[in-house]
Amino acid sequence: MPGEEVRYMRLLVFFDLPVKEKEDQREANRFRNFLLRDGYDRVQLSVYARICRGPENVETHIRRLKHNLPPRGCVRLLQVTEKQYGRMLLLVGDMPAMEKKAATQLLLF
Repeated sequence: MPGEEVRYMRLLVFFDLPVKEKEDQREANRFRNFLLRDGYDRVQLSVYARICRGPENVETHIRRLKHNLPPRGCVRLLQVTEKQYGRMLLLVGDMPAMEKKAATQLLLF
């Protein structure tokens, strides 16, 4: 609807997947690659996040995640508003190279 404000959300994916067996490693890699191809950014080793345009778009991505779940392991989802995501605190000793790179990136809408 014209004039309606878009509410941006973040969808966070947390997962613990088995990787001892070769097949489990392949499934874990397949899932991580799906997340990257689907527009998620890696936040930490097993934490990925993507921006979504409103609750309907979040539901679309939840369906896509369910369709691409690995057969074993645990995957958790959390949706937060962009304002809540922006209040995230980063507590580290020496900043890892990944965080230094992310800090210099600019997000445009």
